[in-house]
Amino acid sequence: MIPVFTTIETDRIIEMAWEDRTPFEAIKFQFSISEQEVISLMRTELKESSFIRWRKRVQGRAAKHEQKRVFTLGRFKCSRQRAISGNKISKRVQ
Repeated sequence: MIPVFTTIETDRIIEMAWEDRTPFEAIKFQFSISEQEVISLMRTELKESSFIRWRKRVQGRAAKHEQKRVFTLGRFKCSRQRAISGNKISKRVQ
């Protein structure tokens, strides 16, 4: 049974589930729900096509499980990623 969450909490769980490098363990730590409960929540909150796309994307992805991760310390940051200053998103310089 999935606990009842506010709209903001539900949106955050969905956002975290879509993120490639956010493990299910982080969702469990923050919201106290298991991977299966996240899957059930995604199934009820997303359109069917979006849910299928998400499941296909997440299934077998090592980064979604802390123990399967290749990296252990820190976060990955792309060399092309720049800091956002003010309200303007910095563009990649070519």
